[in-house]
Amino acid sequence: MDKFHFIGIKGAGMSALAQVLHDTGHPVQGSDVETEFFTQKPLEQRGIPLFRFGDDEVAANGTRVIASNAFKDDHPEIVRYAERGVAVERYHHFLGDWLRRFTSFAVTGAHGKTSTTGMLAHTFSGLHPTSYLIGDGTGSGVPGSKYFIFESCEYRRHFLAYEPDYAIITNIDFDHPDYFTGLDDVTRAFQEMANRVRKHLIACGDDPQVRKLKPGVPVLHYGFGDHNALRADHVRSGPEGMTFDVHLHGNPLGAFTVAAYGRHSVLNALAVIGAAVLEDLNIDDVKRRLATFGGVKRRFSEKNVRGNILIDDYAHHPTEIAATLDAVRSKYPGKKVVSVFQPHTYSRLETFLDEFAESLSGSDEVYLCSIFGSAREQSGGVTIERLIEKIPESRYIAENSIDQLNGYSDCVLLFMGAGDIQKYQTWYERA
Repeated sequence: MDKFHFIGIKGAGMSALAQVLHDTGHPVQGSDVETEFFTQKPLEQRGIPLFRFGDDEVAANGTRVIASNAFKDDHPEIVRYAERGVAVERYHHFLGDWLRRFTSFAVTGAHGKTSTTGMLAHTFSGLHPTSYLIGDGTGSGVPGSKYFIFESCEYRRHFLAYEPDYAIITNIDFDHPDYFTGLDDVTRAFQEMANRVRKHLIACGDDPQVRKLKPGVPVLHYGFGDHNALRADHVRSGPEGMTFDVHLHGNPLGAFTVAAYGRHSVLNALAVIGAAVLEDLNIDDVKRRLATFGGVKRRFSEKNVRGNILIDDYAHHPTEIAATLDAVRSKYPGKKVVSVFQPHTYSRLETFLDEFAESLSGSDEVYLCSIFGSAREQSGGVTIERLIEKIPESRYIAENSIDQLNGYSDCVLLFMGAGDIQKYQTWYERA
C-alpha cells in the first residue's frame, strides 16, 4: 500500500485527493502554510497528519510525494525533496493515472464545475459505489468503487492530463487572463480536452462556444433550447428549489426538482441527468437523489444573522456573479440584495473591469473589498478604486468600517469572492 506526502495539502483539490487516498486505505500526510483554511477540517477529522512547511521529515524512499499546482518548481518544499532524490509528482499527473481504474466522469467548464461535480457525486454515490473529488475540498474514496467523479480544471491546460470515459462541459468563457490570451484560446483548450474523452461528451448546447467543439466521441447536448437532445422547460421556483420538466429526444422523462436556485442550477441538473441516462441509471432514483442535494461548500451557503439572510458564495467572475444574483432573486424575490464583493486576482479585475461593474449592478447596493491576490499573483496594475469609480453608488469596506452593514434588516447580505471573503462575514457577525 503506497504512502503519500502532499506538498500544499490545504489546497482544495489537494485536500480532496488526500481524503480519497486515505479513505481507500493509504497512509497520507501533508505540509502547508500555518494559516487555517476550511479545507483542512476534513483532513483533521480523518486524523491525517498536517505539518507546517519545513517541519516534516523528508519522506523516506517509497513514499510518493504529490505537489500542488499552485507552486512552481522552485518552491522550497519541492526543492527540499528533489535534493534528497525523492521524485515529486504533480497533482494533475497523478490524478490522470489514478482515474484509469474506474469509469470516470470529468466535470469541467469555466463556471459551475464545483456545483455540478457535487450534484453528480451526490446522485451517483446514492446508487452505486462511487469515489469523488470536488473542488470545494471534499473528497471520498470508496473501496471497490465503480465510478470516479472529479472536477477538472482548465487552468494552464491541466485537464489535458486526463483521459476520462465521460466529460461534462458546463460552458466555455474567458477567464484566467494571466494564462489564456482570449476566448479563442480557451475554446482551443476545451477542444483539446474533448479530444481526450473516451466514450461520450455531455455538453451545454445553449453555449455557442461549446457548440463549436467537434470531439471524436458522441455528444449529448443539454439545455433550454429546442436544438438540444436533452431539454428542460416549464421551469418554476418554489420552496423546495427549482422544478422543471425534462425531455430526451422529444420524449418526456418527467418532472425533476433540484434543491438549488437559479437557471444555472437547472442546467447543472440536466448535465447530471444526461450522465445518468448514458449509464442507464434508474430515472426515478435519479429524481430522488437530485431532490436531496444539499449543495457544496462556499456555493450559496446560507445562514440567518441578526434578521438578515447571509449568503456566502465563491463567485469571482462576472458571469458567476450574475448567476448568483439570479439565484438570489429566484429564492428571495422582493428582498433587498446587498452585495459585498472581494475581487480575486489583479489580472482578472483589470481584464473584466467593465463586466464586473455591470454584473454587480444587479444588486441593490454594493460594497467592495480590497483585492485578494493569489500564490501566483501578489500585485498588479489595477486598484479597487477603479472598480468603485465604475459603480458610483458603491462603497469601500474593511474591518474598521464593517459597521456600515449594521443598519440593514430583513435583507440578503451576499458575500462573494474566491479569496478570504469569509473574514468579512466574521467581522460583521461580531460587530
